[in-house]
Amino acid sequence: MRMLDGVAPLAERYDGFILDLWGVVHDGRQPYPGVADALGRLKAAGKRIAFLSNAPRRSFVVDALLTGMGLDRALWDGTMTSGELAWRHLKHRDRADFAALGMRALHIGPERDLSVPAETGLVLVDRAEDAEFVLNTGPEPARGNTDIEPYRAALTACAARHLPMVCVNPDRHVMVGDQRVLCAGALADLYVALGGPAAIEIGKPDPACYPPVLELLGLSDRSRIVAIGDSPHTDLAGAQAAGIDAVWALTGLVAHAHGATPDPERLAAEAAAEGVRPVATLSALRW
Repeated sequence: MRMLDGVAPLAERYDGFILDLWGVVHDGRQPYPGVADALGRLKAAGKRIAFLSNAPRRSFVVDALLTGMGLDRALWDGTMTSGELAWRHLKHRDRADFAALGMRALHIGPERDLSVPAETGLVLVDRAEDAEFVLNTGPEPARGNTDIEPYRAALTACAARHLPMVCVNPDRHVMVGDQRVLCAGALADLYVALGGPAAIEIGKPDPACYPPVLELLGLSDRSRIVAIGDSPHTDLAGAQAAGIDAVWALTGLVAHAHGATPDPERLAAEAAAEGVRPVATLSALRW
């Protein structure tokens, strides 16, 4: 793999940039050093930029988070989230699996994710016996985000009724600051282990995430678009499945697992194990 220290060489090759957020643009609390400058230089060069995140909340919520971190909204052209995609499916019931769900959902997740069921007609219930499906957006403040055990009892009750689950964030973990925390995908894994059905996962690596992002970019030639992410399982695999070149950011989960200067051979082995072939690695999202 080609080893890049910044995005300047990519600007020579690509017109559109699809960027992951957590672990690439920011650490969950603040943008990484050099990110605003890099985005500004890409925009000045006429490049199109869209964020594609497995955040389990709607796009406008994530945009507000980013501007709250001090990023100028003019630095990107649009945002697509797994929460936005799930909201569309829940509202319009445009897929057979969503049409079959029913309207009563047990929500596992924090209040900040309530933009997903809002305005869809869903009724949120508190008990498994009252639910027709599980809406899983991830860990809750009351039960914590580092240990999966506090979720076992609720998931066991849902699995006993074999309730369908919608998982609105296929990530298993994400970095928030220097802490590795659980995501909805980890709860979905436990649900299957407890006898529940495999979740309907919305978000990367599903290639269906990418056409809405291409609309935001206003680009159709996938050979002129590159995706940058820190997760081989979601970011790199998703881009590859969509026929888009992927660059592996060595921040976020990679830095946590491999340190500041990852061993190229270990990275190559991990990529091979995930079945992905990134065109390059990127030390950080900077110019």
